Amino acid sequence: MEMGKEIRRLRNDRGLTQEALAAALNVTAQTVSKWECGTSIPDVQMLPEIAVYFGVTIDQLFAMTPEQQMDRVENRIYARGLFSEAEQRQLEQQLRAIAENPAHAGKAQLTLTKLYNNQAEQYRLLAVEHGKEAVERTGSPDAVSELANAWGSYMPDWCIRNHHALIDWYSDYCRRYPENRSSLMWLLDNLIDDRRLTEAREWLEKLARMDDTFRVPMYRYLIALAAGENGEAEKYLSQLENMENQEWCWATTLGDIYTQRQEYGRAIEWYRRGQEIQPSPKYTDSAMSIAHICEIRGDKAGAIAAYREQLRLLREDWGIVSGETYEEVERAIQKLQ
Repeated sequence: MEMGKEIRRLRNDRGLTQEALAAALNVTAQTVSKWECGTSIPDVQMLPEIAVYFGVTIDQLFAMTPEQQMDRVENRIYARGLFSEAEQRQLEQQLRAIAENPAHAGKAQLTLTKLYNNQAEQYRLLAVEHGKEAVERTGSPDAVSELANAWGSYMPDWCIRNHHALIDWYSDYCRRYPENRSSLMWLLDNLIDDRRLTEAREWLEKLARMDDTFRVPMYRYLIALAAGENGEAEKYLSQLENMENQEWCWATTLGDIYTQRQEYGRAIEWYRRGQEIQPSPKYTDSAMSIAHICEIRGDKAGAIAAYREQLRLLREDWGIVSGETYEEVERAIQKLQ
């Protein structure tokens, strides 16, 4: 970030001398010269005045590269909740401008997706809070339905619940890019959820040809379970449990499976194993899953301990000690105390 070069560029664009800029900012020409040469930088209290004078944001004064700008937006997304409308528009414009450069278009579009997803999630959380109040005050079917929608409730109506549009898009994508394992797994997840098991088996064979990890027996288990083939499902689950030299998410996948079977003790064991073998920085998903299981079982002390473990990981592995992510966990603890 070379602020001096950016000040020089802005000054030259305006056709100003160093003396003219110095007079406008009530500093000496020598001070402006030092800024532009990089031997000193403006006092932080002067940054708003310089930004206003040139009609730019303070961020622009730092002349960050496109990569730095996108990283900064992502960090802001992870560090806070809902953006104001003005800030949202500013970030959108910044990212759309970056996306015009083909060299940065992919990451810029990804960062825009994260920005919109963040805003959608924050609005969803607001809808939940207002929806709960609406149900308490009115008890009307409309309020109950809106709260359920906001909370991501199961939808009994197939026309709402099915994923056919997503499946069609990913099917086409996977045909064009058959080596993209991540997209193929998302396709399998949604085919299984929609009980389109014949198609799921066909796509799974494509995955099996490129993947020799735990993922293949995992999907065989899920398909057999969805088909009601319980004996086959147990065979694949046993195969999955006895695999060796797998990455850490193999263990947390088994935690997920046993949670869905309501075998909570075994689930917690697998989650703990996954967290133990995961390299640092460790994700907090295992601790969060254990906390949720403990809440379901009415074990407040266990839930608090798991949430505190989540805070420890945020602090020690990620350097996060404040912000929405951290505060959300603190609120969960307070609610249980």
